[in-house]
Amino acid sequence: MKIVFAGTPIFAIEPLCAIIEAGYNVAAVLTQPDRPQGRKGVLTPSPVKEEALARGIPVLQPERLKSDMGALESVKADLMVTCAYGQILTQEVLDLFPMGVWNIHASLLPAYRGAAPIARAIIDGCRETGVTVMKTELGLDTGDILLSAPCPIYDSDDCGTLTDRLSRLGAELIVRTLPLIQGGNCPLRKQGEGSVCKKVGRTEVDFSRPAREVSCLIRGLSPAPFAYARIGDLTLNFWFAEEADCDSHAPAGTVIAASPKEGLVVQCGGGAVRITELQPAGGRRMSARDFLNGRKVQEGMRFERLS
Repeated sequence: MKIVFAGTPIFAIEPLCAIIEAGYNVAAVLTQPDRPQGRKGVLTPSPVKEEALARGIPVLQPERLKSDMGALESVKADLMVTCAYGQILTQEVLDLFPMGVWNIHASLLPAYRGAAPIARAIIDGCRETGVTVMKTELGLDTGDILLSAPCPIYDSDDCGTLTDRLSRLGAELIVRTLPLIQGGNCPLRKQGEGSVCKKVGRTEVDFSRPAREVSCLIRGLSPAPFAYARIGDLTLNFWFAEEADCDSHAPAGTVIAASPKEGLVVQCGGGAVRITELQPAGGRRMSARDFLNGRKVQEGMRFERLS
């Protein structure tokens, strides 16, 4: 069975490696073109491309797959596995694979179809998410489900840690899936009504919201693209926050504790959050305690919204 693997971000590496290490023939890897990264705009390959090249697997990187299918067609693969590839597949692409196209999606479908399901699940305060393997059709993550498995979301999770766990779970599921497909034993089930999530972007924190919402927003947008807020002449990107036991009658956004011992505690619309890691704009990531040694933020100051 000849396989094409289509994926782009770090999330897709564990499934790719699991397929290879299970002894399957990955004849080619399909991934997004190299993109400029960082302030200097250095052209950078995707994590999946780097992994494929390290393993000696041919890499295909069409800018627009639907108008540049020649190289993919020439592979003459039996099956394609997709995992956060980043382009919508046309029927012409689906028809290239006699054994179908199978997608590893980071949610318990039909919830959180579309982009950024991991970040959105944290931001929405979910206590559980998971991974689904589905047979791809033209709709947005609407194909029939073959396998799924749940994964808890902990208050200690940010998008990075949860992505790592879901990636490993996706690897386990796809290795269970391939023998079923190869043997023609694919009991599929239809999806019901679902929800669609959009991409996430850098977001200003609204401290007038309840503490749990604020904590979930910060954790869901870390390690990128970040939740941020401005205090005095400082703009701070937040890496991690947790609900704090302390509370006050101060207006939302007020710093109610700011010391290396207590950390940085901010009043919310209900309850308070403790910021444990942050990054001043243009600076480095650091613990809130290290940041507070500089005394740039003091108790009684207030985060002010820019928009």
